[in-house]
Formats: sequence, structure tokens, C-alpha cells
Amino acid sequence: MDPLGAPSQFVDIDSLPGWSDSYEAKQLDCHQSPVEKAQVDVRSPFPYRKDINEKIILWKGDVALLNCTAIVNTSNESLTDKNPVSESIFMHAGPDLKDELQKLKGCRTGEAKLTKGFNLAARFIIHTVGPKYKSRYRTAAESSLYSCYRNVLQLAKEQAMCSVGFCVINTLKRCYPLEDATHIALRTVRRFLEIHGETLEKVVFAVSELEEAAYQKLLPLYFPRSLEEEVQSLPYLPADIGNAEGEPVVPERQIRITEKPGVPDDASDEEGLEADLSFIGSHAFARMEGDVDKQRRLILQGQLSEAALQKQHQRNYNRWLCQARAEDLSDIASLKALYQTGVDNCGRTVMVVVGRNIPVTLIDMEKALLYFIHVMDHIAVKEYVLVYFHTLTNDYNQLDSNFLKKLYDVVDAKYKRNLKALYFVHPTFRSKVSAWFFTTFTVSGLKDKIHYVESLQQLFTAIPPEQIDLPPFVLEYDARENGPYYSSYPPSPDL
Repeated sequence: MDPLGAPSQFVDIDSLPGWSDSYEAKQLDCHQSPVEKAQVDVRSPFPYRKDINEKIILWKGDVALLNCTAIVNTSNESLTDKNPVSESIFMHAGPDLKDELQKLKGCRTGEAKLTKGFNLAARFIIHTVGPKYKSRYRTAAESSLYSCYRNVLQLAKEQAMCSVGFCVINTLKRCYPLEDATHIALRTVRRFLEIHGETLEKVVFAVSELEEAAYQKLLPLYFPRSLEEEVQSLPYLPADIGNAEGEPVVPERQIRITEKPGVPDDASDEEGLEADLSFIGSHAFARMEGDVDKQRRLILQGQLSEAALQKQHQRNYNRWLCQARAEDLSDIASLKALYQTGVDNCGRTVMVVVGRNIPVTLIDMEKALLYFIHVMDHIAVKEYVLVYFHTLTNDYNQLDSNFLKKLYDVVDAKYKRNLKALYFVHPTFRSKVSAWFFTTFTVSGLKDKIHYVESLQQLFTAIPPEQIDLPPFVLEYDARENGPYYSSYPPSPDL
């Protein structure tokens, strides 16, 4: 209430419904039960997190009216922009704000600067400048917009703020496509809360009626409110979901500066290149990437250094990953041939491959490769184990060595480094021989990780039975061949 007894125009964020509230009410009305974790075959890179969702509020209204620690003002480089958000903030904050802004001497695109809130309910105002969008400079615009959101959040963290009210930073005047900008806003906030969630209690997205539809559409991708919504949203994630902090990543366009810019190209032999690489991180400049066509030619001639080969391989993998995230792989997912289950005795993620569910002659194997990359990319960042059920496979389910070799060559180094064991369940003599030849003559470093498992009892000594989702036909086959499994079987740490 104001001094005259009239209702206050300001809105306390604690009175606003949270992002999860409406969804939970809908679930109760529909009597829907949440999806059990065991039923989720593929996890999103933005998994369901109730603790993070409780911090998010989507509100249709004027950001200037929010009663929170700080609100965000989107402006131009001189901090004098006349857009609806800025004009409302100036009107409610009073004339002292203009005097304060003159002391800041402007703000560069992507930066964030702090002033008092003056007559606002918010204690502070964080001013930032969004980029002007041109399609030919899209990468630069994405990076600048990411910097806006990231720098606002970082400033809030440094000032120990409890809550932040965001306006939509990209204004119509700056021509940034609303949906593209919303992706960047949501994933940046999500990644920040994953890392620094303890520093912020509430993040409010204050939107107009036009902007609300885009946020309602995209929020479930980055802040799913249940395991079911997480799975449903996964196919709609864009190809580029940024790095661990949400920053846009375009490997082909990353610019690096040479250690010795005056050295001619023909002087860049393998020894010199390796010597240059040894200085990375200890010098003020990093190495320039160089001519990609020349690098490819040197690869064919066997003249490129190991470090350069690794970089070339990483670029290739990133292209596969982007394609995997953009492709519709629902037909491959429906096969249930690859899924995540629990953890083994060492706490490592268990991934299951069901050989019988792979109709090699009937599906596009390139799409199968893309699906493997799509599912495994965020799994392979930590230690994991694979369980391959060879149970009741036939000639139509046999993955040929050419496909396996291509898979092994395409995947990132983290897949090989963090794979700690491959349990080959119910192998046949023929499959053992094929695996021996493949790991001996085709790929290296895999042979010692393969464990042939004749029965489920043997498998359960490494992976507790409650931690692995077994196909019914595997249970039936094992019971027929090896007898039923009894839970009293003493577990041991190793196979």
C-alpha cells in the first residue's frame, strides 16, 4: 500500500507463480503420474531439475514494476535508448537515474553496468546493450547477446543479489529474431544456475504478450518440469546448444592468432608445429588455425602433426554432433536399442545396447550412428560402462566391422578415454572370434576393456540387478540357459 492507502503498483516477485506451479496443477487435474527414471532411455543435456525450476518465474508484465533485488534495462551504447522498457524504467525511477547514467560514460555491446534503483521497488538496475542483428554477422550477434545475459548474472553474483528481473534484452529496434534470442537467454540462465545456483534465489523473465508465446514454447526445452517433459522436449533442441556455460560454439569460425606470424607456410613442418604448440597458454597469443585445405592435404600425405590431427578430428566430430542434434532420429529411438539405465558398483553410468533390436538391413545405419552420438555425447564426459546384449541375435542384427570402425573413428576422444568396461553378454563362439579380430587388427585400446559375460548372475557382480533395465527376452533366455537368478547370489567387485 502507498502512503495514501491505494494499492501499490509494484509487484512482489514472491507473489508470482513459479514456472513449475502451473504444470503441477495441470498434472493434478489430468491425474497424470510422473515418468519413472527407469523408463527414460535418453536424457536431455538440460535434464529435469526441480531445484532449478523453483528459481524460475515467467511473468507477463513491466519489468520496471518488479520488487526484486535488481532489474535489467536494455539500452544502446550511450544508455539513452528510447524503447518501451527503458522509458518505463526511467519514468518510475525518477530524474536521478539520468544523472547517474551520465557518470557511467556509456556501455559497450555485451557489457553490463550497475546503478541504484532510486524510486523503483528494485534496489538496483543492471544496464546492458544488446547487439544489432545482421544475418551475415550472426555468430558475432549470438556471442554478444550471450555476453549480455552472462555479464548481468555475473554482476548479480558478485553483488550477492538474491533475485534478478530480466526484460527481453533484444529489442525490435535491433532486429534480433525473437525465438533465436530466447534460446540464448534461456540456455545461458540455465547453465549459470547449474554452476552458481546457490547464489540466486529467483530469476524472473518479464515479457510482453508477444514475447510470452516464445518463452512458453521454449522454456520446457531448458527447464523441463518433469522427466516426461524432458523427453518430449529433446527432439526440439537446436543443433547448437552452446558449451558448458551456454556460450555459442562454432569451431569452424574460431579465430586463433599465430605465435610467429612472420614465418612462411613452408616453414611449418611437423617439428616446428609441435614446437609452436608447446607455447600455447604460456604466451600472450595462441596459434593461428591455418589453411584448412592445406591441412587436409597434409593429412593425406601423412605429414600433419598429432596435435593438428586431433584438432581436425575434433572439428569433424563437432560437425557430426551438430547434424545429430538437427536430424529427426525418432525412428531410431523407437527401436529401444540404446538406452541409459543406472550405475555400476563403482558409480559409473551404465549404457545398454540391445543387439536384437538393431535391424541392420532395414534401417539407415548413418542415422544409427547419428543417434549414438546424440545420446552418448553428454554421457561420455564422465566415466561410463557399456552392456551389450548379444542375446538371440541373428545375421540381420550383426553390426559389420566397417560400421564399427567408422563409429570408432568418428567419436570424440572422451568416448574412448571414459569407457571403462564393455560387458559382452551371452556371446557366441563366432561373436568372440569376430570381436577378437576387430580389437586386435582394426582398433586399438579396446581389447582389455571387453568382458565376456555368460550369465546374468555374472553380470550382476559388477552391476546390481536393480540398476539395469533388462529386456524380457534376455531374462527368459538366461533363465532357460543358466537357471533363474536368485538375489542371494553374493556380489563381488569384479567380474
